[in-house]
Amino acid sequence: MSYPGYPPQAGGYPPQAGGFPPQAGGYPPQPGSYPPQSGGYPPQPGGYPPQSGGYPSQPGGYPPQSGGYPPVAPPGGSSPWGSGFPNPSAIGLDSLSNPAFSSSYISGMADQISSSFGGINPNLSMFNQGTAGYPAPQPSGFGAPPPGQQPFGGYPQPGGNMPQAGGYPGGLAPGQPMPPAGQQPVPGYPGAPATNPSMPSYPVPTVAPVKPVNRGTIYDFPGADPLKDAEVLRNAMKGFGTNEQAIIDLLASRSNKQRMPVVLSYKTAYGKDLIKDLKSELSGNFEKVVLAMLKTPIMFDVHEIKDAIKGAGTDEECLIEILSSRTNAEIHEISKTYKTEYKKSLEDAIRSDTSGHFERLLVSLSQGNRDESQNVDISVAKQDAQALYAAGENKVGTDESKFNAILCARSKAHLRAVFHEYQQMCGRDIEKSICREMSGNLEKGMLAVVKCTKNTPAFFAERLYKSMKGLGTDDKTLIRIMVSRSEVDMLDIRQEYKRMYGKSLYTDITGDTSGDYRKILLKLCGGND
Repeated sequence: MSYPGYPPQAGGYPPQAGGFPPQAGGYPPQPGSYPPQSGGYPPQPGGYPPQSGGYPSQPGGYPPQSGGYPPVAPPGGSSPWGSGFPNPSAIGLDSLSNPAFSSSYISGMADQISSSFGGINPNLSMFNQGTAGYPAPQPSGFGAPPPGQQPFGGYPQPGGNMPQAGGYPGGLAPGQPMPPAGQQPVPGYPGAPATNPSMPSYPVPTVAPVKPVNRGTIYDFPGADPLKDAEVLRNAMKGFGTNEQAIIDLLASRSNKQRMPVVLSYKTAYGKDLIKDLKSELSGNFEKVVLAMLKTPIMFDVHEIKDAIKGAGTDEECLIEILSSRTNAEIHEISKTYKTEYKKSLEDAIRSDTSGHFERLLVSLSQGNRDESQNVDISVAKQDAQALYAAGENKVGTDESKFNAILCARSKAHLRAVFHEYQQMCGRDIEKSICREMSGNLEKGMLAVVKCTKNTPAFFAERLYKSMKGLGTDDKTLIRIMVSRSEVDMLDIRQEYKRMYGKSLYTDITGDTSGDYRKILLKLCGGND
């Protein structure tokens, strides 16, 4: 039998010869526990001290078992517990002898055991026939439970396996060892089995890929209402004159996806076409910016490509800029929309207006088939660097097709490794090699691919700088970049501009433009650095 406050005893107490007489002057027996036994386990100094925060002791311990009787007080009225303790109260059995431990009862019980278990002759001295103490525990009685098992009907013993309460979320699983000091526990699923060398642990949940952060200057406006926005634009244009500032404030504070429904809401509310009304009220570069902001990014790119191809001459730099800086998905949408709008494929349009290796470069880029993985195999990068060197610097003439194949198909992460290996191999930057080996539009196209691969914001910063440098302004390029990058990476472009040229983009726009055109461009710029 197990008692609160004491460790479980394997197999109980062994039978003691001669019984266990009461000890005078020893530790008094505690209610529900064994008194100290002479010759058995010696009493420990102070016993077990009370444990703070442990399980409280139960009044009276275990109740007397059926079939036994409490000890009878000795004659003379002296306390069985020694001097200084009162006699136990009478419970109505004073007139009875102790039948459970009389010699006749014990002899009869011994005979019964012998006949039941095939000649076993129990030692009668194991039964205490005295009247002042508890009988010694029987070997066949309830001993201590096996290690790790809870005592029968009692509270768990100290040192055993305590029941595990549900822990806090993210805590260690029951039975899991604590991590070393200063180390965080490994996260696991709730209720997962403890870490065990023989049992594989649950895998840590895979973190979902983080979406690209908007580094633009234009964001969604909270609570934007297309009908109210349409009303603002209508009021800005009706009557005498036009409130350009109201148009600037509205369009520059709405994201592209919030501007698109305004066009439909305007027609729904007033039965008029917003684009036609704006064209009739506005003019010049300010009008171009406003109309560009009312196109989707894909439709804007499609119209820019069409304008670059149609008529006499071709704006090759516009084609290079768009095709070298857009993602595969964007190029696929551009090709699809171009075919829908103009009943001609983008590839056919390019072929009809360009030629030679430059044509091949643009056709390759227009496929939108670049590897977009982030994995880099250094050995393959070294092979590509050697191939580029062999196709250019290390031979008479240039194998443009090799440059085309590598620069248009490999991932940007891989190409950055290739450029690094190329620099290590021949001691010259890949851009300088392209300038030495190529010329004209092919050189511009190859350089654009390399620059976009290395640092896209820096590529656009250079394009913006060149659009405003010197006499006059390339307004078409300035508008295209300011509108198309305002919700993508304008903040990064501003940083690169300041780093590369020592002055802010805001300052250069202010000095190179004027009027409402300047105001709306500065809104797209988003601030001064």
